[in-house]
Amino acid sequence: MQPQTMMNPMEKQKVIISLQLEQSIATAIDECEFDRLFVLVDETTRELCLPLVDSLPCMNGAQVICIGATDQNKTLESLSHVWAELQRGGATRHSLMVNLGGGMVTDLGGFAAATFKRGISFINVPTTLLSMVDASVGGKTGINFGGLKNEVGVFKNANSVILNTVFLKTMDSNNIRSGYAEMLKHGLISNEQMWAELVNFDLDQPDLWQLQRMVADSVKVKEKIVLEDPTEKGIRKALNLGHTVGHAFESLALKRKPVLHGYAVAYGMVCELYLSSMKTGFPTDKMRQTVSFIREQYGRMDITCDDYPELIELMTHDKKNTAGRINFTLLGGIGDIRINQTATQQEIEEALDFYREG
Repeated sequence: MQPQTMMNPMEKQKVIISLQLEQSIATAIDECEFDRLFVLVDETTRELCLPLVDSLPCMNGAQVICIGATDQNKTLESLSHVWAELQRGGATRHSLMVNLGGGMVTDLGGFAAATFKRGISFINVPTTLLSMVDASVGGKTGINFGGLKNEVGVFKNANSVILNTVFLKTMDSNNIRSGYAEMLKHGLISNEQMWAELVNFDLDQPDLWQLQRMVADSVKVKEKIVLEDPTEKGIRKALNLGHTVGHAFESLALKRKPVLHGYAVAYGMVCELYLSSMKTGFPTDKMRQTVSFIREQYGRMDITCDDYPELIELMTHDKKNTAGRINFTLLGGIGDIRINQTATQQEIEEALDFYREG
């Protein structure tokens, strides 16, 4: 059985659903002309994931750069450290970097590579479910800044993205769920068959072979949308479902007790599916079935009505807003995408009430 490869002709990014990790990495590296090879990891992937690849012949001579783990280290300071290590290691504009890690590593590493010497080549090898289906695909790179998620970054595709679920054996259940939230989002914006499989999948004892196929399906949804709208002028905003409210939850949590990105997106989907049922006719039964799944798998973030003003203020910083209005992606039904939707403050507060009490 041959690996599945999906090409984006506009952006020349290759996404490989890998069946044999060594062969996939060797092929991806061999396709790049480079003088020096670097591998970016964080403290977690250095321990758990680097041993799976560092002895491969294709990685011979690679210089390892390590940054702190978790989204709290997706900072200008970490970015500066990567630049400094590239410089110290003699990197030139013809060097190559392999980003081995979750979404924080692929986002920050892609940004570092895109800007060092005005751009060096890089390969993403995502090691978390979240980074496989979201962060490593679509060309978004960046860091958090000024207390806001992904505030600074550029669009720059990796030369290749290698997806192999072998890395999921190193993950805990919370991180599996974090990535799964983005898959659930892809199902909601795609079709009822995909959505139904997702809300009935056993996340407590996941079948990794079935999950690999579901990852491939999920990535195809995102790749199709990104191909149509690579710089997010229109339909790519479909991928924002759950994120306007979700990023506000995530930013608020950074000041208290951080939550995983996918959990914040799941919480955001509860609110935005409620808005969809109110404003764009999303079926109430499917809304409640999805919300029930989210509550069962993700619980709730502890907020009160006193947090509403700060959450709404955080929503005003969303990069997809226009003319000072908070911009939502809502649904008229599963696969019926309604971008550029707005809501009043009262409607947003009602959605937050539903999140807390519904």
